[in-house]
Amino acid sequence: QVQLVESGGGLVQPGGSLRLSCAASRNIFGTMGWYRRAPGEQRELVADITRDGTTNYTDSVKGRFTISRDNAKNTVYLEMNSLEPEDTAVYYCNARGLGWGYWGQGTQVTVSS
Repeated sequence: QVQLVESGGGLVQPGGSLRLSCAASRNIFGTMGWYRRAPGEQRELVADITRDGTTNYTDSVKGRFTISRDNAKNTVYLEMNSLEPEDTAVYYCNARGLGWGYWGQGTQVTVSS
Protein backbone atom coordinates (compact mmCIF):
# COMPACT_ATOMS: atom_id res chain seq x y z
CA GLN A 1 0.00 0.00 0.00
CA VAL A 2 1.19 3.51 -0.83
CA GLN A 3 0.01 6.73 0.77
CA LEU A 4 0.16 9.92 -1.27
CA VAL A 5 -0.05 13.18 0.67
CA GLU A 6 -0.66 16.39 -1.25
CA SER A 7 0.04 19.92 -0.06
CA GLY A 8 0.24 23.44 -1.46
CA GLY A 9 -3.29 24.18 -2.61
CA GLY A 10 -5.14 27.35 -1.77
CA LEU A 11 -6.72 30.54 -3.04
CA VAL A 12 -4.83 32.64 -5.57
CA GLN A 13 -5.69 35.55 -7.81
CA PRO A 14 -5.73 35.19 -11.60
CA GLY A 15 -2.20 35.41 -12.94
CA GLY A 16 -0.76 34.11 -9.70
CA SER A 17 1.26 31.01 -8.92
CA LEU A 18 1.07 27.97 -6.68
CA ARG A 19 3.27 24.96 -6.14
CA LEU A 20 1.73 21.60 -5.30
CA SER A 21 3.70 18.81 -3.68
CA CYS A 22 2.88 15.13 -3.29
CA ALA A 23 4.94 12.91 -1.03
CA ALA A 24 4.70 9.14 -1.39
CA SER A 25 5.17 6.82 1.57
CA ARG A 26 7.68 4.71 -0.33
CA ASN A 27 9.76 4.74 -3.48
CA ILE A 28 7.70 4.85 -6.68
CA PHE A 29 9.11 3.06 -9.72
CA GLY A 30 6.22 3.96 -11.98
CA THR A 31 4.71 7.17 -13.29
CA MET A 32 3.56 9.96 -11.01
CA GLY A 33 1.19 12.67 -12.00
CA TRP A 34 -1.48 15.22 -11.24
CA TYR A 35 -5.14 15.08 -12.18
CA ARG A 36 -7.88 17.59 -11.46
CA ARG A 37 -11.63 17.66 -11.18
CA ALA A 38 -13.44 20.93 -11.69
CA PRO A 39 -16.99 21.39 -10.39
CA GLY A 40 -19.39 19.48 -12.59
CA GLU A 41 -16.60 18.00 -14.69
CA GLN A 42 -14.86 14.67 -14.95
CA ARG A 43 -11.39 14.16 -13.55
CA GLU A 44 -8.74 14.89 -16.17
CA LEU A 45 -5.01 14.41 -16.44
CA VAL A 46 -3.04 17.62 -15.94
CA ALA A 47 0.52 16.31 -16.22
CA ASP A 48 2.55 13.23 -15.49
CA ILE A 49 6.20 12.25 -15.32
CA THR A 50 7.99 8.94 -15.58
CA ARG A 51 10.75 7.90 -13.23
CA ASP A 52 13.38 8.91 -15.79
CA GLY A 53 11.81 12.35 -16.20
CA THR A 54 9.73 12.09 -19.36
CA THR A 55 6.83 14.52 -19.03
CA ASN A 56 3.37 14.83 -20.52
CA TYR A 57 0.94 17.77 -20.24
CA THR A 58 -2.62 18.43 -21.20
CA ASP A 59 -2.80 21.17 -23.84
CA SER A 60 -4.51 23.75 -21.63
CA VAL A 61 -1.56 23.94 -19.18
CA LYS A 62 1.38 23.72 -21.58
CA GLY A 63 3.72 26.64 -21.05
CA ARG A 64 2.16 27.51 -17.69
CA PHE A 65 2.59 24.39 -15.53
CA THR A 66 5.74 22.40 -14.87
CA ILE A 67 5.84 18.94 -13.34
CA SER A 68 8.99 17.65 -11.68
CA ARG A 69 10.01 14.78 -9.51
CA ASP A 70 12.58 14.07 -6.81
CA ASN A 71 13.03 10.30 -6.66
CA ALA A 72 15.26 10.53 -3.57
CA LYS A 73 12.39 12.20 -1.68
CA ASN A 74 9.59 10.14 -3.30
CA THR A 75 7.96 13.47 -4.19
CA VAL A 76 6.36 14.96 -7.27
CA TYR A 77 5.74 18.67 -7.73
CA LEU A 78 3.48 20.79 -9.90
CA GLU A 79 4.56 24.39 -10.42
CA MET A 80 1.56 26.36 -11.65
CA ASN A 81 2.04 29.84 -13.11
CA SER A 82 -0.29 32.28 -14.86
CA LEU A 83 -3.23 30.65 -13.16
CA GLU A 84 -6.66 31.19 -14.63
CA PRO A 85 -10.14 30.83 -13.09
CA GLU A 86 -10.57 27.78 -15.33
CA ASP A 87 -7.79 26.06 -13.34
CA THR A 88 -10.03 25.99 -10.27
CA ALA A 89 -10.42 22.36 -9.25
CA VAL A 90 -9.48 19.71 -6.76
CA TYR A 91 -6.04 18.45 -7.73
CA TYR A 92 -5.20 14.81 -7.11
CA CYS A 93 -1.82 13.16 -7.00
CA ASN A 94 -1.51 9.78 -8.73
CA ALA A 95 1.11 7.07 -8.82
CA ARG A 96 0.75 4.15 -11.19
CA GLY A 97 2.53 1.24 -12.73
CA LEU A 98 1.74 -2.04 -14.41
CA GLY A 99 -1.35 -3.36 -12.67
CA TRP A 100 -1.40 -0.88 -9.81
CA GLY A 101 -2.33 2.68 -9.01
CA TYR A 102 -2.84 4.95 -6.02
CA TRP A 103 -4.52 8.30 -5.43
CA GLY A 104 -4.07 11.07 -2.94
CA GLN A 105 -7.03 12.67 -1.21
CA GLY A 106 -6.84 15.86 -3.23
CA THR A 107 -6.07 19.50 -2.59
CA GLN A 108 -8.29 22.42 -3.55
CA VAL A 109 -6.97 25.10 -5.89
CA THR A 110 -9.18 28.15 -6.32
CA VAL A 111 -8.30 30.93 -8.74
CA SER A 112 -10.43 33.98 -8.08
CA SER A 113 -10.16 37.70 -7.59
